[in-house]
Amino acid sequence: MSTNNGKRPGRPPGPSDTRDRILGNAREMFARSGIGKTSIRSIAAASGVDSALVHHYFGTKEQLFAAAVHIPIDPLLVLGPMREVPVDQLGLVLPSLLLPLWDSEMGPAFLATLRSTLSGDGVGLFRSFLQDVIAVEVGKRVDDPPGSGRIRVQFVASQLVGVVMARYILELEPFASLPVDQIAETIAPNLQRYLTGELPGLN
Repeated sequence: MSTNNGKRPGRPPGPSDTRDRILGNAREMFARSGIGKTSIRSIAAASGVDSALVHHYFGTKEQLFAAAVHIPIDPLLVLGPMREVPVDQLGLVLPSLLLPLWDSEMGPAFLATLRSTLSGDGVGLFRSFLQDVIAVEVGKRVDDPPGSGRIRVQFVASQLVGVVMARYILELEPFASLPVDQIAETIAPNLQRYLTGELPGLN
């Protein structure tokens, strides 16, 4: 005699359903309002759970964001060390940190996420990552003249997105096979000028 009382076999609703619900709400709210204007408390409320449970599953807000967009690493583990880098070395250190990450075993997951995001409705998530994480961590250090930090970071982002497209998506040779340090050293002067040099209309 059956003992499942007519219910379909399989895992009953539980933590995984709650976790998925939190992720879904986080993804929607981050895309709509950005990281800075979205709180753990608001995500918890939308998910019908306590804030402590969100922290239990995901840790910090940045770690929740990483999970929401399937980034395989906490972004602050990469960007956090940038706080200790002298401003005049940021142009070299940024690509020196990011390129090995993209070339690592985590790279395919990142690129798969990027492709699906750019072809879907997740563009707002990456815009939020750029403006609310990178701009906050780096932009505030290069905000000279005042108010220029955000556009400086966006110029840097445009260069790095170009590297991603040419090296990993279009796979242009020989660029796609160049050593990481060669690319980093080649683009570093441009990145540094975007960050700290004179830019038309800003000085």
